[in-house]
Formats: sequence, structure tokens, C-alpha cells
Amino acid sequence: MRPPSPIVVSMGDPAGIGPEIILKAYQSLRGDGLRLVALGDHRVFSDMAGRLGLPAPTRAAQFSGLPGETAALPVLEPPVVCSRAVEPGRPDAAHAGAVKSAIETGVSLCRDGRASALVTAPISKAVMYEAGFDFPGHTEFLADLTADMPVSGPRGPAMMLSGGGLRVVLVTIHLALRNAIEALSPDRIATTARLTDHALRQDFGIAAPRLALAGLNPHAGEGGALGEEERRIVNPAAAGLRTEGIDITDALPPDTMFHAEARTHYDAAVCLYHDQGLIPVKTLDFDGGVNITLGLPIVRTSPDHGTAFPIAGQGKARPDSLIAAIREAAAIAERRG
Repeated sequence: MRPPSPIVVSMGDPAGIGPEIILKAYQSLRGDGLRLVALGDHRVFSDMAGRLGLPAPTRAAQFSGLPGETAALPVLEPPVVCSRAVEPGRPDAAHAGAVKSAIETGVSLCRDGRASALVTAPISKAVMYEAGFDFPGHTEFLADLTADMPVSGPRGPAMMLSGGGLRVVLVTIHLALRNAIEALSPDRIATTARLTDHALRQDFGIAAPRLALAGLNPHAGEGGALGEEERRIVNPAAAGLRTEGIDITDALPPDTMFHAEARTHYDAAVCLYHDQGLIPVKTLDFDGGVNITLGLPIVRTSPDHGTAFPIAGQGKARPDSLIAAIREAAAIAERRG
């Protein structure tokens, strides 16, 4: 897949494994014909390249006329860079401005068509919160940055995780389990399912998507004996969606819907809370999972892991998930044209 304009990759937390895996991913993907540009502090990437024994990155002074397939990663610096030296493995709220600026630059480049997609390396929410960041995470920040742009289908955001041949989309994301259950509603489930159906058609080329809907309680409530949420909330949402022409099941028992044979019957699973979806994806493909944001006017993916501060700067970080995220972003961008 070769989208017409470069894919930009924001550095994430500079003290995490983001710079390392971006450099490694670039080397692994050079033969794929993709144009990749890193967004972040050039000094951070240069220092990490030295630690890894990789070619020193180049400075991309302008976004137009960037080098093609070269051994050196092109790095475009956003307006804000790190205000003091970065020590891998030691998070510092002083770097939050540079992290935020890299993301904003990526969105700006996608907005005006100079970039095909944005891939984001992991950030530390705790570090960003300490610096006054007032969004729950990347996804909500990106939704805010693109709120004035038109979307081709339902507006999100929603989080899709893909790995090991499984796609899951989350109705609730980063909420305590008690709060996630309280937040469930037929409307919220229906909105997530509509986003999923549209994304499977537009971004994955599936003409007639099949959705599986996870139940909340053991045995999907056992007809109300083990919980009423399926009868009151989940199944009514599914019934309404089917009247719209969306192919979705009633609530399925979560303990029997993710084995190999069950997965052949659907294209994506709609899961009600964070761990319900992430446990099967990470079990199937711990190193190669991809996070895809649905319902944005730009293409955005990310690796399905965190900053991994304990191993940052040691050369141990695996780029598999980032490579998969870049390839997925390229495929989606090409399908969107």
C-alpha cells in the first residue's frame, strides 16, 4: 500500500520507547516504498540513533520535497521542542509541551493533505496530566483538534483494536469498571456499532460487515438470572440497529465468542468495556496489536502498548506494533484515496 503523501509519526513521550521504535520501524519499512516522517525533537532522535548504532536522522526543514527512501529517518520539528535534555526512562512533565506540539503538527499536516495519516507513538497520561493536559488521552485530544472538520460517516471517536485476526471496538474506554457499567446505554452501544459498520465498509473494504455484540454478564445474563443489562440495554440496542440494516447479533457470552471458530462468524466484535476487548486481542497478538481511531476526519493509528519507561533507551523495545500501525494507516489512507 502506497498512499500519495507521507505518513507522519509523532514521537510520543520522548523519555519512553517512542523514539527507539520509530527509528527501528523506519529501517524495517524502507523496502516497502512508504514515505515516513517523524515529528518531534531532532535531538531526541539523534541521541537515540547513536545509542542504537543507526544512521543519524536528517532534519526536514520543510515538509515538501522530503527525501525518499534513504537510510536516515527524516525528522520534522514542531514549533515546540523539549525544553531540557531528555533522559530515556525518566519521564518529565517539562516535555509535555513538545509531545502536544508534535501531535498538533501531525493533525495540521493531515488536515491540509500534506500527510496521508498520523501514527502516534505512546504518551504517558500521568505526565501529561501533571503538565495540565485536560483530555483523557490521545483519542479525545485528536477528536477535539478535528471537531471542525467534516467526516464522511458517523462522528466518533471510537477505539478499534486489531491483532491476531481479531478486531474489537469499545463502547466505553478508560473508565473504572463500575463507571463503565453505569455509562452503558442503548444509544451509546448503537453509536459505537454504527461507527464500526461504517469503518469496516470505508476503511477495510468489507461490503457487508458482520458485527458480534458482547454481553456484560456471565452467560450474557442467562435470560436475566445473572443480570438484567442484556435485556434492558444491550439487546434493545441490537434490535434497533438491525432495523437500520446493520448486521449485529444480540448479546453473546463473552467467554465463548473469541475462540478461533467463533471469530469466523463476524468481522468485528463490539465490546462493552476496556478489558473485555483488549484481553483477547493482546492474547492473540501481544506484540503486533494496533489501535485505530474510528470516526475521525483523518486517519490515525497507534501501537497497542504504552511508553515502557523501564526499558527505554536500552535497545530492547520491539517495533512490531508500530510497524503494524504504520502499515494499517497506509492501507486505510489508500482506501480513502
